[in-house]
Amino acid sequence: MKTFKFVVLAFVTILFVPNTFAQTPAKSIASKTETIKVSGNCGMCKDRIEAAAKVAGVAKADWDKSTKILTLAYNSAIVKSDDIQKKIAAVGHDTEKYKADSKTYNSLPGCCKYR
Repeated sequence: MKTFKFVVLAFVTILFVPNTFAQTPAKSIASKTETIKVSGNCGMCKDRIEAAAKVAGVAKADWDKSTKILTLAYNSAIVKSDDIQKKIAAVGHDTEKYKADSKTYNSLPGCCKYR
């Protein structure tokens, strides 16, 4: 009877202990949260800014149209803040470091023009 209990206990341990560790989320050492001021006006701007910011390595991009603040959560080992800001400027929206070129800015819908 003791052998049977030992075998059952060993079996249960083998089945469930590795799964317990597998359920623990791995926290990335390189994860970073940052806020960036991005120019824009409306819901279309929000969609465009957030879409441009969601490159590989970005877990979250949320732009608030009332504060003009983009909140980013990203893996800094994969992508840099400057790279994200360049992508946003490339679709027509100025950031703290990078300005959209005139041609791209002028092609924005009228409601999105902030200059």
